[in-house]
Amino acid sequence: MSTQPKTFLTPEQYLDIERAAPYKSEYFNGEMFAMAGAREGHNLISTNTVRELSGQLRSRPCRVYGGDMRVRTVAGLYSYPDTSVVCGPPEFLDQTRDTLLNPGLIVEVLSPSTEAYDRGRKFELYQSIPSFTEYLLLASDRIHADLFARQSSGFWLLRSFNEINDLVTLESVNCRLKLADLYEKVEFTSASLRLTT
Repeated sequence: MSTQPKTFLTPEQYLDIERAAPYKSEYFNGEMFAMAGAREGHNLISTNTVRELSGQLRSRPCRVYGGDMRVRTVAGLYSYPDTSVVCGPPEFLDQTRDTLLNPGLIVEVLSPSTEAYDRGRKFELYQSIPSFTEYLLLASDRIHADLFARQSSGFWLLRSFNEINDLVTLESVNCRLKLADLYEKVEFTSASLRLTT
């Protein structure tokens, strides 16, 4: 058991360190957490998602950000979603414009090491963002998507998609995403799950 005392950082200290660092770290409740690199499948799904959303939103007042845009929640989490989208004027923490405050849609590509956190505590913290209305989770080990949509009652409705020909409708940004496009060129270890497009 370590007797080393923990060093707690203020959000300002975290941002000073993070903005100068050659790697990305998330922050919550006084602690920084280094982010591990992602595997090929994760990267392809992330890139495909940004591509599909950007194409559909090109002529609309929406902005699509990849995994290098930091998002801050009202609850104090600073994280790097795989994709975030804001329709209308983006709001930033400060003039550096590297910390988004008002995403409507957040997309996370799930990894075995982060899936429980992305589905649980992280989702809970994202819910403190008033503009946040849809959360799309994309599996990286199989073809599967879960879409959580905030209802007018405040409850979240879950819809799941498992078939390569399924179409995911994102009402927050008025887009429709085909799983075949999101999983394009992704190869799974099981021959029965391999996508050959």
